[in-house]
Amino acid sequence: MPFITTSDGVDIFYKDWGSGQPIVFSHGWPLSSDDWDAQLMFFLSHGFRVVAHDRRGHGRSAQVADGHDMDHYADDLAAVVTHLDLTNAVHIGHSTGGGEVVRYLTRHGQDRAAKAVLISAVPPIMVKTADNPGGLDKSVFDDIQEQVATRRSDFFRTFAEGPFYGYNRPGAQPSEGVIANWWRQGMAGGAKAHYDGVVAFSQTDFADELTKITIPTLVMHGEDDQVVPIENTGIRSAELLPNSTLKTYPGFPHGMPTTEAATINADLLAFIRS
Repeated sequence: MPFITTSDGVDIFYKDWGSGQPIVFSHGWPLSSDDWDAQLMFFLSHGFRVVAHDRRGHGRSAQVADGHDMDHYADDLAAVVTHLDLTNAVHIGHSTGGGEVVRYLTRHGQDRAAKAVLISAVPPIMVKTADNPGGLDKSVFDDIQEQVATRRSDFFRTFAEGPFYGYNRPGAQPSEGVIANWWRQGMAGGAKAHYDGVVAFSQTDFADELTKITIPTLVMHGEDDQVVPIENTGIRSAELLPNSTLKTYPGFPHGMPTTEAATINADLLAFIRS
């Protein structure tokens, strides 16, 4: 399997398929690059080069104890981009991956990037603070950490079969395969990375950084996102980004790249080709 080793000695697994303009995918918590299967196969069939990596501590990457913060996430992404010498790339981040993309673009520059997409993404900031009164109470994230530390397997299963894909909504038709695949990806990663990652995705403030991203950026968010509520994230990010387009989806859940892949892929393709 292809790996790179970062400057601080962490082995990062990545996929690099096809040729043409590169599209680089950053996955959500606590998953892996496998969560992008529906997008990787779609864009590969449309003549793009698709690249996705497992975040440190996640999937097949090394289960290290430290570095589970946005700076290291961005540095690891930059290491993959540099190793593969990617230019004119489209960076797409889902959930925590959206924060990773924002930090990468502001920490490492936009010269190698053509466009960006934030899908159901955590910026500007999720937790409630004095400057962010519409955020979620810190107790919500403290509870997630407690669940990860004490009953991770059960918690991941409950999360996947409930709010992540909107399977807890009336009339929903849960897919056992989708649920099991979410659980599989989560359990392949390390508990320490997942525990620390809760702080990274909930408490990092990207507000100032969003104002500095000048490349065209598409913000996609489901209006029924129970995990990263749209009002305080997607809508605010689109307002802060200087060159953004906001596209919202009535009834779509947090995990819409999987459950609504046909719609999301078509809209991504249209944006990339525009």
